[in-house]
Amino acid sequence: MKILLIGKKGLLGHEIVKTFQNAQTHDFMALGHEDIDITDQETVFRLLKDLKPNLVINSAAFTYVDECETKKQFVMAVNGDANGNLARACNMIGAHLMYFSTDYVFDGTKEEGYNENDAVSPINVYGESKLRGEQLIQQNTDKFYIIRTSWLFGMNGANFVKTMIDTAQKKELITVVDDQIGKPTYTIDLAEGVYNFVQNNIGNSGIYHLTNEGITSWYDFAKKIFEITKIDVQLSPVSTKELNRPAKRPYISILNNNKLPHLRHHHEALQDYLNHLL
Repeated sequence: MKILLIGKKGLLGHEIVKTFQNAQTHDFMALGHEDIDITDQETVFRLLKDLKPNLVINSAAFTYVDECETKKQFVMAVNGDANGNLARACNMIGAHLMYFSTDYVFDGTKEEGYNENDAVSPINVYGESKLRGEQLIQQNTDKFYIIRTSWLFGMNGANFVKTMIDTAQKKELITVVDDQIGKPTYTIDLAEGVYNFVQNNIGNSGIYHLTNEGITSWYDFAKKIFEITKIDVQLSPVSTKELNRPAKRPYISILNNNKLPHLRHHHEALQDYLNHLL
């Protein structure tokens, strides 16, 4: 199978590249933003027609949630409309398209968490843009795999775990929200899950949820980070309302995985990540 990854330098894309290149089981290519402008439909059509991949994996996205609120036109183009371009191009050449979406397509009010077929209702621009990507893909190709994930952490880029450790070097007191709950996901585990998906599920178009297991709050996740690292810092819980960030956040971001093999518990994944990081 000939696979084209878009977004090779991102937090997730970086690990997908390593996973597929190490496996050496596919004809694998990877592009960054300097190689392709996915918001330019003509460029997308021309490149995919030339490369002729069987599967396009798009891990490119603008993910700075608060910044999205003031960059709506740009964000809707990158996270939304660009995936319509990719879907149309894939449909033209008969390729499959894999897209990574988010827990933020939901409003965060369902206590037991969200299943793959639950109604979507984003409450911020980032969630709206990712949902637009989902919708345009489904409207323009039948060969799609939408994989929703959440709370990513990993080696290649900014993430909550790094932020907590860096902040602890500068502050004696750190405040973290304790009323948002979800499933932290390690990019290495997610990349391996993607590889296994490609090996076993190609042809089964649809929406999937894939995260590390184990539900936690950001506050409890921070406590676990400092417990493992033995960094002495004072943590103080704060409510989402008190934090007053530009973008609204869903209180419940639990993605229930009803279709794919489960990834390991995020505590084990966090331990592995910190062993590599520190």
